[in-house]
Amino acid sequence: MILSWRNRRAHNNKMKNNSRLCEDLDAEIIVPTHFRCPISLDLMKDPVTLCTGITYDRENIERWIEAGNETCPFTKQVLETFDLIPNHILRRMIQDWCVQNRSLGVERIPTPRIPVSQCEVSEVCSRIVAATRRGDGKKCGELVRKIKNWGKESERNKRCIMENGTACILSASFESFARDSFEKHINLLVEILSVLSWMSPLGKEGRSKLGTESSLRCIIWLLRNGDLSGRQSAVLVLKEILHSDERRIITNNLRAIEGVVEALFFLIKEPISPTATKASLMAIYCMISSTTKNDMITSRFLEIGLVGVIVEAIVEADKSVCEKALGVLDEICNTERGKEEACNNALIMAVLARKVLRVSEWATELSVSILWKLCDEESVRIEAIQVGTFKKLLVILQVGCGERTKEKVKELLKLLNVYNNRVDCCVDSSMGFKYLKKPF
Repeated sequence: MILSWRNRRAHNNKMKNNSRLCEDLDAEIIVPTHFRCPISLDLMKDPVTLCTGITYDRENIERWIEAGNETCPFTKQVLETFDLIPNHILRRMIQDWCVQNRSLGVERIPTPRIPVSQCEVSEVCSRIVAATRRGDGKKCGELVRKIKNWGKESERNKRCIMENGTACILSASFESFARDSFEKHINLLVEILSVLSWMSPLGKEGRSKLGTESSLRCIIWLLRNGDLSGRQSAVLVLKEILHSDERRIITNNLRAIEGVVEALFFLIKEPISPTATKASLMAIYCMISSTTKNDMITSRFLEIGLVGVIVEAIVEADKSVCEKALGVLDEICNTERGKEEACNNALIMAVLARKVLRVSEWATELSVSILWKLCDEESVRIEAIQVGTFKKLLVILQVGCGERTKEKVKELLKLLNVYNNRVDCCVDSSMGFKYLKKPF
């Protein structure tokens, strides 16, 4: 009897606890209406008030104004001034509300910092110019770190910094200290590159300063010997320099620098981050596309096995990396040696066939372009049939594509049609041919 009563009591307590838990889970966090931004309807983190008296979250209203709007989003009144006045009282009320609801998982919003002004950025830039002229690396480093910290605080600060010509000034400072002795000022140069890595575009004058032989030697040294952060900053800046009208001049300057090809190659072979991989692919593409077919740089890339590494990178790459890798491979196949290396790769036909209509329209066009360049030899055509390329090319015609790609597809179909009925093909069944509009 006693045991039975205890069991019933334990069961009742368990049911009460479960009921209480369900009530807690059902409880909803109701954010007061005046704490929400009228634009996003989210809890405001940095409330600011317009001249119309309506309060918005700073990030949202700045985006609204930068889009060219001249009216208040809520009242539709024309704004007499675009001044944003911080609403400190409302921000404190929001912070107090967050603290009161901490048990429900609400985190207290941090007190926002005052955005940097154009005057402050201009003043720091002037001091960097003066410190660079004196050769004062220590003072220059302090000022660069100040800019770096401003950029970390908000995207608005980054925009303000970039709009005031900071990239050109930092580029000139980098070139000056790199020319003097980059081993002596290596820490300063790393700091400058870390700031320049999120500044785009650098501007023509900034690129010309960074494109000098002394600057490039320092960038390539960091690309080979720097830590992970330094290597990423270096490749991002190098990509930005090369991705311009001056790429031929800069590529010529890179010829005299030992190790640039190997440094970019290893960033793809042993990736440190998707961002660095994409930047490295873009830099390689710019270098190869701006040289002649039998150029020393292109030949060196082929010697160290770029084709194999690119093909392996494509296999499981995301859309952006895949498109850039295919772009590099397409450019490589413009050379006879590049085509030879590609044809000798055991994976390339299967990889190209797999990427058609799977990644993006651009990736499909690049894959067709590479196939068109490689299908000169009979062995390559037979392999293309075996991996199901013929039927995928038919699908491309059905789906539709650009005129240039369509002409290449038609030429490929003519070349492959001879072998279509004589070779056993291994079609990718996961494709399902769902894109077909009508049977053939």
